[in-house]
Amino acid sequence: MRAVLMKARDDVPRISEMRGTSSRFRCRVIVLLAWLGDLFLGEPPARFHPVVWIGNYLRAARGYNDRTVARGAALWLGGAAMVLGVSYGAQSFARRLSFPFNMIAFAVLLKPLFAWRALKNAAQQVVNAPDLPSARKELSWHLVSRDTSELSAGEVYGATIESVAENLSDSLIAPILFFLAGGLPLVALYRYANTADAMWGYRTADLERFGKFAARVDDALNFFPSRLTALLLIANARAANLDARRAWRVWRRDARLTSSPNAGQPMSAMAGALGRRLSKRAVYTLGAEFSKPTRRDVMRALRVANFAAWTFVTVAVMIALWKRK
Repeated sequence: MRAVLMKARDDVPRISEMRGTSSRFRCRVIVLLAWLGDLFLGEPPARFHPVVWIGNYLRAARGYNDRTVARGAALWLGGAAMVLGVSYGAQSFARRLSFPFNMIAFAVLLKPLFAWRALKNAAQQVVNAPDLPSARKELSWHLVSRDTSELSAGEVYGATIESVAENLSDSLIAPILFFLAGGLPLVALYRYANTADAMWGYRTADLERFGKFAARVDDALNFFPSRLTALLLIANARAANLDARRAWRVWRRDARLTSSPNAGQPMSAMAGALGRRLSKRAVYTLGAEFSKPTRRDVMRALRVANFAAWTFVTVAVMIALWKRK
């Protein structure tokens, strides 16, 4: 697997070999095209969506009766090998296209592996729900897997804010970071690992051992992106008319209170920026001294997350400058 990733990184299209166009220019254009495609076009149809294909494999693999740690690790590695093979083949195909079609192909292949517009729309569906039962349904349908039928309004809006903060890292920042680090195979592997954790990584009797390997890999891959996301939210709090100092303080104090080593990073920063309590019953409470969030707080969270997303994309384009010619 390591050899495939190293080869894949070397195989990222060297547009510098075509008409004098630098690879620095190529990286900037690919990220920007994919970002604009997300903003204006959104997600491709489900039948063409690679994350849906990944989910189909993971759902089928979860049906094995033997749900040991070894079985889970073996099935995870088998799926990872398939993802790397397909993404490496797609990258090689895109590389062989002439300029500028190779950059367009790379952007088209990259776009389904991250999602910002879909996340915003999902949160907006909860905000626009006409009543609490409808808001609970929208939350359960779009954002969380837990039972929402008994959640209060504050818990519904809090869970929405938590999802916006956490998925800013999982669905945008981490994928683009991994693309810059290793091209399409690495970002596809990340999306596979993140989806596997979402589908297998539960502490239930039937999945705790089976999903342990998937959960540990996802924890490792998200260690840096989650902390970068927290810092981006803090850095953009003032621009969104929120409290950056309070965001820093709550982040430093509460980031480790969640069972996940990464989820609490952006969530605690968001709790501090908003000055609102984010909690999951009998599991964690972030910003315990604050009041529960309201519908308006979801919109405030989306605003600071949007600032952070745009800041990150701008910085990601600048990061591409280190790429060799």
